[in-house]
Amino acid sequence: MKILAIDHGEKRTGLAICDPAERMAVALPTHAMTGNDAVELAELAKEQAVELIVVGLPVNMDGTEGPRAKAVRSFAAELEASAEVAVEMWDERLSTAEGDARLRMHGLDRKERAKRKDTAAAIVILETYMENRRKSGDRRP
Repeated sequence: MKILAIDHGEKRTGLAICDPAERMAVALPTHAMTGNDAVELAELAKEQAVELIVVGLPVNMDGTEGPRAKAVRSFAAELEASAEVAVEMWDERLSTAEGDARLRMHGLDRKERAKRKDTAAAIVILETYMENRRKSGDRRP
């Protein structure tokens, strides 16, 4: 199943998509936030023939949700109302740190890492989501 992962940000949103066999997550161009983002990303999901959208939920390390999590939940609700597919929340703890570590491992300097951090986090979100589906045997859309 094709899945779109979203790392929602205030200025930029990272996007990643997987192949129908759910073997590989690849980057999509970063989305600059415009105010009409739920509709625009729902349209992107339709264009890409996505069957599920996974939105990273910024949960605090102690498991609580702060103001950013509430904003992301609100965005996800708008997205689900606009999209023709289900929207699922996914705990994104440490996805940004993992994405940054991967970019560092590839030798990118601070400036280049800053440009790609949102997309790298979206890839991590999607990969952990797909890994969880494989382990649990969950293949529902």
